Amino acid sequence: MVLEAIKYSRGSLEILNQLQLPHETYYDDIDDCRDAWRAIKDMRVRGAPAIAIVAALALAVELTTLQQKKKLPSVAEEVKTFVEEKLDYLQKSRPTAVNLADAANKLKKAVETAAATANATGDSIRQAYVEAAEQMLVDDVRDNENIGKHGAEWILKNAKRSEPDGKVSVLTHCNTGSLATAGYGTALGIVRALHSTSHLHIAYYTETRPYNQGSRLTAYEMKHDKIPACLVTDSMAGALLDKKRRSMNIVAIIVGADRVATNGDTANKIGTYTLAILARHHGVKFLVAAPRTTIDLSIKSGEHIIIEERPKEEVTNVTGPRSTGGIIDQDHVETVSLAPSKIRVWNPAFDVTPAQLIDGIITERGVVEKGSDGSFCFDKIFQDVAMPLNGIEGHIAVEADSSINGHDNAVANDTAEDGIVMEGLVDLTQDMHESKRKREDSFPQ
Repeated sequence: MVLEAIKYSRGSLEILNQLQLPHETYYDDIDDCRDAWRAIKDMRVRGAPAIAIVAALALAVELTTLQQKKKLPSVAEEVKTFVEEKLDYLQKSRPTAVNLADAANKLKKAVETAAATANATGDSIRQAYVEAAEQMLVDDVRDNENIGKHGAEWILKNAKRSEPDGKVSVLTHCNTGSLATAGYGTALGIVRALHSTSHLHIAYYTETRPYNQGSRLTAYEMKHDKIPACLVTDSMAGALLDKKRRSMNIVAIIVGADRVATNGDTANKIGTYTLAILARHHGVKFLVAAPRTTIDLSIKSGEHIIIEERPKEEVTNVTGPRSTGGIIDQDHVETVSLAPSKIRVWNPAFDVTPAQLIDGIITERGVVEKGSDGSFCFDKIFQDVAMPLNGIEGHIAVEADSSINGHDNAVANDTAEDGIVMEGLVDLTQDMHESKRKREDSFPQ
């Protein structure tokens, strides 16, 4: 069973407190938007998709509570204004991740539509908002599973494999699994897809300084799901590719994203840029896994992405339970200083990887590759029906399945010289179906 970091039923929201991981599993109640804002800012919940979902559901819970306590205004316009102000407030919790802004804009449109209907009431606005937020939770899990499928297929088709059994190894960064999304994960979802179909040899993952999302969170998920994995420090990545690339068949580095610009420049956890350079030097594929909600078509390039800077204490201090002789004492949690006091520290939470270092951007609609001019074009994945068109720059490398675009996969010629790899891929759908986690499409009233 895949780890569940967000527990929701109508009127109730709990999040797995990621600051307590990996040593304790503790869920925090999120009763309103203020609780969500603090949880996001404190990084008790993190990961661009998860942040958006938690923010959306927190307001759904707050609205439901107001209705149950008979404190919800009866006037539609008042509730609409309340929703808009709360969404604006939530967007300020973490500025770099675009998913939160995308979710807020979609939810605002939902309440605007509801408010424009005849005989709209405060409760009808609440109902429209709650249903839209709940649908986002369902959609995120489905989209992540499709990202996993498309990414695994692309790797098995395009990466050079030297293992006799066809298994591959990959390297990933930060945490991009169930803890960073509503479920399954983006980059880690691809790892899960490879593992579920017996194509994964081993998944290496970085500790991801300074917040250690890899050693704390990805390690927790790998162990929970019994995925063969190995932890390395950030500074070991180059040596890993140099010494283990051939013997362990490391074919790709897969990362998530907090924001992707129109040209493909990608903001992700600090250290991602370094890994992209190492991948290019060693001839390893560098892939970004992200839902379409992470692609921000309002900005042309990475230079326009706001990079959040975090407190210096995250670099100079480390917190965890006492360990003596390999025995962890969870009753004694301590913060230890790693550096002298009163020193200068620069602590950006993210860096921007230039598009030219990225081989493919994996979305729920398929894998977008660069066209012959070396640029990405995301037009196709934002169309309601994405049909393969040979010779068009920046197209979908793996066509979306019928559950997304409403028609059967079209068969197209394999024209790799134009950047198109449409069909003839290993079909993982049947195998993944056996391990796919189900979520109810409706919630109790």
